[in-house]
Amino acid sequence: MSDSYVHPQQRVAVLADSQNLYHSAQSMYSRNIDYAALLEETVAGRELTRAIAYAIRADAPEEESFFEALEDIGFETRIKEIRTFADGSKKADWDVGMSLDAVTLANHVDTIVLCTGDGDFARLCSHLKHEGVRVETVCFEGSTAEQLRARADDFTDMSERTERFLL
Repeated sequence: MSDSYVHPQQRVAVLADSQNLYHSAQSMYSRNIDYAALLEETVAGRELTRAIAYAIRADAPEEESFFEALEDIGFETRIKEIRTFADGSKKADWDVGMSLDAVTLANHVDTIVLCTGDGDFARLCSHLKHEGVRVETVCFEGSTAEQLRARADDFTDMSERTERFLL
């Protein structure tokens, strides 16, 4: 993170795309995200306004304890059920919900940190910057869309400090 843009009075919202982070960490390292470290690193001594983690309920045995752990760390959790369609396909994502929250929070914060590598959020970055909000993205470089990195004000590559960001 570029320290020249970080100051203690800065109001920050952290929006974590848990599915994207989970799948990136699993496919690249077969490890899980340390959400306490993620929150501490993204806030970076600034004033935390909101921290929201977006998750999908997959009816896995450990997921309720994961959701509780997120809340204990300081994240609000937004949980969505997987939708199963008539053809058997399944879908669940938080792109629209996360974007709406970011746009809503834009008038109340100086910086929004998007913890995702999903290129679908590139347009959101442009909009938030147009609204005068600093946008930082945090994910693994190998799983982050180039257009997302290019449109954000700052990108933190979690791959450079796996000992900090992974359990």
